[in-house]
Amino acid sequence: MNPIIDGIQKAFQLIFSGDPTFYGVVYRSLFFSGVATILAALWGTPIAMLIGLREFRGKTLVKNFFNTMIGMPTVALGLILYLVFSRAGPLGPLGLLYTPAAIMLGEAVLVTPLIISITANAIEAVDPEMMNLARTLGASESQTSIAILKEAMNGVILGNIAGFNRAIAELGVALLVGGGILGTTDVLTTDISLYTQRGDLGLAIAFGIILLLIVFGINLIIMLAKKARFLLTFGRSPQ
Repeated sequence: MNPIIDGIQKAFQLIFSGDPTFYGVVYRSLFFSGVATILAALWGTPIAMLIGLREFRGKTLVKNFFNTMIGMPTVALGLILYLVFSRAGPLGPLGLLYTPAAIMLGEAVLVTPLIISITANAIEAVDPEMMNLARTLGASESQTSIAILKEAMNGVILGNIAGFNRAIAELGVALLVGGGILGTTDVLTTDISLYTQRGDLGLAIAFGIILLLIVFGINLIIMLAKKARFLLTFGRSPQ
């Protein structure tokens, strides 16, 4: 049988099988990537606001650094984090290597530059008059920053979606610091790699299809939620 057709059949079989092992892999993929995105947003958004709202010496260099880091190969970052988390590394005593925590922290580091870059660009795209208007109305610096962030919310959401997509689809970090331990740290991408190495292309393709369906479904839900919010606010569909 053609491995692609076999993969499609197995994908649907897995989805409707109720197999706890399979759904455990899906849950870990969603949970690890979700937590990583939240962590990256928590420490990345303030940095993006600083870049987008302030002028300082070396700003262009900082922006270029984060833009460059977006393209960092995941295996290279995974190797660096492996050395950091390993027993001889600076965080070795914490025993993080080959644990879910290592994957979540690693993926958070991976997607941070992406979230910072997109969010900072969105903030910079807001009309500067918004800041002047807020200050004229007596808003404090923190209130002004929050107002600008709200205006740039579509870009902020886009940055977080992009971060989640990159986290759930990456392999290098999850494999090198998580180890792909079955039932503990294996996720969809590490299982795709495992089944490919075993020669089970049908199952590897099935997991790949399921990964794409998950990403597509999450993005579709977010898009529909944004559209529904717009309709409730303005009473018409956005162009």
